[in-house]
Amino acid sequence: MPPTIVTLPLFTPDQDPGPSFLGLLERMGMGPSDITGPLEAGSVTHGTTVIAIRTTDGVVMAGDRRATSGHLISHRSIEKVFAADRHSGIAIAGAAGPAMEMVRLFQLQLEHYEKVEGSPLSLEGKANQLSQMVRGNLVAAMQGLVVIPLFAGWDERLRSGRLFQFDITGGRFEERDYAAAGSGSLHASTVIKLRHTPDLDASTAVDVVVEALFEAADEDSATGGPDPIRGIFPVIATIGPDGFERMADEDVAARTMVLLERLGDRSDR
Repeated sequence: MPPTIVTLPLFTPDQDPGPSFLGLLERMGMGPSDITGPLEAGSVTHGTTVIAIRTTDGVVMAGDRRATSGHLISHRSIEKVFAADRHSGIAIAGAAGPAMEMVRLFQLQLEHYEKVEGSPLSLEGKANQLSQMVRGNLVAAMQGLVVIPLFAGWDERLRSGRLFQFDITGGRFEERDYAAAGSGSLHASTVIKLRHTPDLDASTAVDVVVEALFEAADEDSATGGPDPIRGIFPVIATIGPDGFERMADEDVAARTMVLLERLGDRSDR
Protein backbone atom coordinates (compact mmCIF):
# COMPACT_ATOMS: atom_id res chain seq x y z
CA MET A 1 0.00 0.00 0.00
CA PRO A 2 1.49 3.39 -0.98
CA PRO A 3 2.00 5.87 1.88
CA THR A 4 -0.70 8.45 2.48
CA ILE A 5 0.45 11.95 1.61
CA VAL A 6 -1.16 14.79 3.56
CA THR A 7 -0.92 18.24 2.01
CA LEU A 8 -2.04 21.65 3.20
CA PRO A 9 -4.98 23.23 1.36
CA LEU A 10 -4.06 25.73 -1.36
CA PHE A 11 -5.55 29.22 -1.45
CA THR A 12 -5.47 32.08 -3.91
CA PRO A 13 -3.67 35.21 -2.68
CA ASP A 14 -6.94 36.94 -1.79
CA GLN A 15 -8.16 33.92 0.20
CA ASP A 16 -4.94 32.98 2.00
CA PRO A 17 -5.54 33.17 5.79
CA GLY A 18 -1.80 33.50 6.41
CA PRO A 19 -0.65 32.58 9.93
CA SER A 20 -4.19 32.72 11.35
CA PHE A 21 -5.32 29.25 12.41
CA LEU A 22 -8.87 30.48 13.03
CA GLY A 23 -8.88 32.01 9.55
CA LEU A 24 -7.78 28.66 8.15
CA LEU A 25 -10.67 26.89 9.90
CA GLU A 26 -13.15 29.43 8.54
CA ARG A 27 -11.82 29.08 4.99
CA MET A 28 -12.28 25.30 5.24
CA GLY A 29 -15.80 25.63 6.65
CA MET A 30 -14.78 24.36 10.07
CA GLY A 31 -15.26 27.51 12.12
CA PRO A 32 -17.19 27.49 15.41
CA SER A 33 -20.96 27.56 15.04
CA ASP A 34 -23.09 30.26 16.65
CA ILE A 35 -25.18 29.32 19.67
CA THR A 36 -28.88 30.12 19.34
CA GLY A 37 -31.66 29.95 21.89
CA PRO A 38 -31.63 30.43 25.65
CA LEU A 39 -29.60 28.25 27.98
CA GLU A 40 -31.16 26.59 31.00
CA ALA A 41 -29.93 28.13 34.23
CA GLY A 42 -27.58 25.81 36.11
CA SER A 43 -26.98 23.57 33.08
CA VAL A 44 -23.56 25.00 32.24
CA THR A 45 -20.40 24.04 34.11
CA HIS A 46 -18.39 27.05 35.34
CA GLY A 47 -14.90 27.21 36.75
CA THR A 48 -13.37 29.77 39.12
CA THR A 49 -10.99 31.21 40.56
CA VAL A 50 -7.68 32.02 38.79
CA ILE A 51 -4.92 34.46 39.70
CA ALA A 52 -1.52 35.58 38.42
CA ILE A 53 1.27 37.54 40.12
CA ARG A 54 4.32 39.22 38.63
CA THR A 55 7.55 38.43 40.43
CA THR A 56 11.21 39.27 40.06
CA ASP A 57 11.57 35.88 38.34
CA GLY A 58 8.61 36.11 35.96
CA VAL A 59 4.99 35.23 36.72
CA VAL A 60 3.20 32.77 39.00
CA MET A 61 -0.24 31.54 37.84
CA ALA A 62 -2.69 29.52 39.91
CA GLY A 63 -6.25 28.27 39.94
CA ASP A 64 -8.52 26.36 42.27
CA ARG A 65 -9.95 22.99 41.17
CA ARG A 66 -13.73 23.38 41.60
CA ALA A 67 -16.33 23.64 38.83
CA THR A 68 -19.99 24.29 39.55
CA SER A 69 -23.31 23.90 37.73
CA GLY A 70 -25.69 26.31 39.39
CA HIS A 71 -25.52 25.54 43.10
CA LEU A 72 -24.06 22.05 42.57
CA ILE A 73 -20.41 21.03 42.52
CA SER A 74 -19.99 19.36 39.13
CA HIS A 75 -16.23 18.69 39.28
CA ARG A 76 -13.78 18.78 42.18
CA SER A 77 -10.49 18.50 40.30
CA ILE A 78 -10.85 20.49 37.07
CA GLU A 79 -7.68 22.19 35.79
CA LYS A 80 -7.75 25.86 34.85
CA VAL A 81 -4.07 26.70 34.26
CA PHE A 82 -2.40 25.60 31.01
CA ALA A 83 0.75 26.21 29.03
CA ALA A 84 -0.03 28.30 25.95
CA ASP A 85 3.42 27.64 24.52
CA ARG A 86 6.97 27.36 25.84
CA HIS A 87 7.07 30.77 27.53
CA SER A 88 3.46 31.68 28.25
CA GLY A 89 0.43 30.38 30.09
CA ILE A 90 -3.32 30.85 30.12
CA ALA A 91 -5.75 30.47 33.02
CA ILE A 92 -9.49 30.30 32.46
CA ALA A 93 -12.59 31.26 34.44
CA GLY A 94 -16.18 31.06 33.28
CA ALA A 95 -18.09 28.53 31.18
CA ALA A 96 -15.86 25.46 31.18
CA GLY A 97 -16.73 24.05 27.74
CA PRO A 98 -16.07 27.20 25.67
CA ALA A 99 -13.07 28.00 27.89
CA MET A 100 -11.40 24.64 27.22
CA GLU A 101 -12.07 25.03 23.50
CA MET A 102 -10.57 28.53 23.56
CA VAL A 103 -7.44 27.19 25.27
CA ARG A 104 -6.98 24.45 22.64
CA LEU A 105 -7.53 26.84 19.74
CA PHE A 106 -5.16 29.37 21.28
CA GLN A 107 -2.44 26.74 21.67
CA LEU A 108 -2.93 25.65 18.06
CA GLN A 109 -2.92 29.25 16.83
CA LEU A 110 0.44 29.96 18.45
CA GLU A 111 1.92 26.73 17.08
CA HIS A 112 0.45 27.39 13.61
CA TYR A 113 1.83 30.94 13.54
CA GLU A 114 5.33 29.77 14.44
CA LYS A 115 5.29 27.08 11.75
CA VAL A 116 4.03 29.45 9.04
CA GLU A 117 6.19 32.45 9.96
CA GLY A 118 9.26 30.55 11.12
CA SER A 119 9.43 32.45 14.44
CA PRO A 120 7.20 32.69 17.51
CA LEU A 121 4.69 35.49 17.96
CA SER A 122 5.69 38.23 20.39
CA LEU A 123 4.10 38.16 23.84
CA GLU A 124 2.11 41.27 22.97
CA GLY A 125 0.96 39.59 19.77
CA LYS A 126 -0.15 36.51 21.69
CA ALA A 127 -2.22 38.68 24.02
CA ASN A 128 -3.80 40.34 20.97
CA GLN A 129 -4.66 36.96 19.46
CA LEU A 130 -6.35 35.87 22.68
CA SER A 131 -8.22 39.18 22.80
CA GLN A 132 -9.69 38.45 19.36
CA MET A 133 -10.80 35.00 20.51
CA VAL A 134 -12.54 36.44 23.56
CA ARG A 135 -14.22 39.02 21.30
CA GLY A 136 -15.34 36.22 18.98
CA ASN A 137 -17.08 34.56 21.93
CA LEU A 138 -19.18 37.66 22.68
CA VAL A 139 -22.43 36.30 21.20
CA ALA A 140 -22.13 33.16 23.33
CA ALA A 141 -21.12 35.26 26.35
CA MET A 142 -24.32 37.30 26.06
CA GLN A 143 -26.23 34.01 26.39
CA GLY A 144 -24.39 32.97 29.53
CA LEU A 145 -21.26 31.26 28.17
CA VAL A 146 -18.84 33.87 29.48
CA VAL A 147 -15.11 33.10 29.26
CA ILE A 148 -12.65 35.38 31.09
CA PRO A 149 -9.02 34.26 30.72
CA LEU A 150 -5.80 35.50 32.23
CA PHE A 151 -2.68 35.43 30.06
CA ALA A 152 0.91 35.73 31.23
CA GLY A 153 4.36 34.99 29.94
CA TRP A 154 8.04 35.76 29.85
CA ASP A 155 8.91 38.59 27.45
CA GLU A 156 12.25 37.69 25.85
CA ARG A 157 12.78 41.25 24.61
CA LEU A 158 12.11 42.98 27.94
CA ARG A 159 13.52 40.09 30.01
CA SER A 160 10.62 40.23 32.45
CA GLY A 161 7.27 38.64 33.15
CA ARG A 162 4.08 40.29 31.91
CA LEU A 163 0.41 39.53 32.54
CA PHE A 164 -2.84 40.51 30.85
CA GLN A 165 -6.48 40.61 31.88
CA PHE A 166 -9.53 40.64 29.57
CA ASP A 167 -13.23 41.48 29.61
CA ILE A 168 -16.03 39.75 27.69
CA THR A 169 -15.81 42.22 24.79
CA GLY A 170 -12.18 41.28 24.14
CA GLY A 171 -10.78 44.30 25.95
CA ARG A 172 -7.15 43.61 26.86
CA PHE A 173 -5.49 45.22 29.86
CA GLU A 174 -1.92 44.73 31.01
CA GLU A 175 -1.51 44.58 34.79
CA ARG A 176 1.67 45.65 36.53
CA ASP A 177 1.52 43.51 39.68
CA TYR A 178 -1.29 40.95 39.75
CA ALA A 179 -4.63 39.96 38.24
CA ALA A 180 -7.53 37.70 39.18
CA ALA A 181 -10.69 36.42 37.51
CA GLY A 182 -13.71 34.42 38.61
CA SER A 183 -16.22 34.61 41.40
CA GLY A 184 -13.58 34.46 44.12
CA SER A 185 -11.33 37.06 42.51
CA LEU A 186 -12.26 39.87 44.90
CA HIS A 187 -11.26 37.91 47.99
CA ALA A 188 -8.13 36.51 46.35
CA SER A 189 -7.09 39.98 45.16
CA THR A 190 -7.42 41.35 48.69
CA VAL A 191 -4.90 38.83 50.00
CA ILE A 192 -2.50 39.47 47.14
CA LYS A 193 -2.78 43.24 47.55
CA LEU A 194 -1.81 42.98 51.21
CA ARG A 195 1.08 40.57 50.57
CA HIS A 196 2.53 41.85 47.30
CA THR A 197 5.86 43.69 47.28
CA PRO A 198 8.04 44.94 44.39
CA ASP A 199 10.77 42.43 45.27
CA LEU A 200 8.46 39.39 45.47
CA ASP A 201 10.24 36.26 44.25
CA ALA A 202 8.60 33.16 42.76
CA SER A 203 8.88 31.03 45.91
CA THR A 204 7.20 33.64 48.09
CA ALA A 205 4.57 34.27 45.41
CA VAL A 206 3.62 30.58 45.51
CA ASP A 207 2.85 30.91 49.22
CA VAL A 208 0.82 34.06 48.49
CA VAL A 209 -1.36 32.38 45.83
CA VAL A 210 -1.94 29.36 48.08
CA GLU A 211 -3.20 31.65 50.81
CA ALA A 212 -5.19 33.80 48.35
CA LEU A 213 -7.06 30.78 46.96
CA PHE A 214 -7.68 29.44 50.46
CA GLU A 215 -9.22 32.72 51.61
CA ALA A 216 -11.26 32.97 48.39
CA ALA A 217 -12.66 29.48 49.00
CA ASP A 218 -13.49 30.45 52.57
CA GLU A 219 -15.73 33.28 51.31
CA ASP A 220 -16.94 32.05 47.89
CA SER A 221 -18.86 28.80 47.54
CA ALA A 222 -17.88 28.40 43.87
CA THR A 223 -14.17 28.35 44.71
CA GLY A 224 -12.75 25.05 45.88
CA GLY A 225 -10.44 24.94 48.87
CA PRO A 226 -7.69 22.37 49.46
CA ASP A 227 -8.95 18.83 50.00
CA PRO A 228 -6.26 16.76 51.78
CA ILE A 229 -8.59 13.74 52.07
CA ARG A 230 -8.99 13.46 48.28
CA GLY A 231 -5.52 14.84 47.57
CA ILE A 232 -6.87 17.83 45.64
CA PHE A 233 -4.86 21.06 45.74
CA PRO A 234 -4.58 24.15 43.51
CA VAL A 235 -2.77 24.05 40.18
CA ILE A 236 0.22 26.40 40.29
CA ALA A 237 2.70 27.18 37.53
CA THR A 238 5.71 29.44 37.20
CA ILE A 239 6.73 31.19 33.98
CA GLY A 240 10.24 32.57 33.64
CA PRO A 241 13.34 32.52 31.42
CA ASP A 242 13.27 28.71 31.42
CA GLY A 243 9.65 28.64 30.29
CA PHE A 244 6.34 27.41 31.66
CA GLU A 245 6.65 24.89 34.49
CA ARG A 246 3.80 23.42 36.49
CA MET A 247 4.60 22.74 40.13
CA ALA A 248 4.41 19.14 41.24
CA ASP A 249 1.22 18.31 43.15
CA GLU A 250 3.34 17.10 46.07
CA ASP A 251 5.07 20.48 46.37
CA VAL A 252 1.75 22.36 46.28
CA ALA A 253 0.33 19.99 48.90
CA ALA A 254 3.32 20.61 51.18
CA ARG A 255 2.95 24.41 50.85
CA THR A 256 -0.77 24.14 51.56
CA MET A 257 -0.29 22.00 54.66
CA VAL A 258 2.17 24.58 56.03
CA LEU A 259 -0.51 27.25 55.58
CA LEU A 260 -3.17 25.11 57.27
CA GLU A 261 -0.88 24.44 60.23
CA ARG A 262 -0.14 28.15 60.57
CA LEU A 263 -3.84 29.03 60.46
CA GLY A 264 -4.58 26.29 62.98
CA ASP A 265 -2.00 27.62 65.39
CA ARG A 266 -3.45 31.11 65.03
CA SER A 267 -7.01 29.94 65.76
CA ASP A 268 -5.91 28.32 69.04
CA ARG A 269 -4.87 31.66 70.51
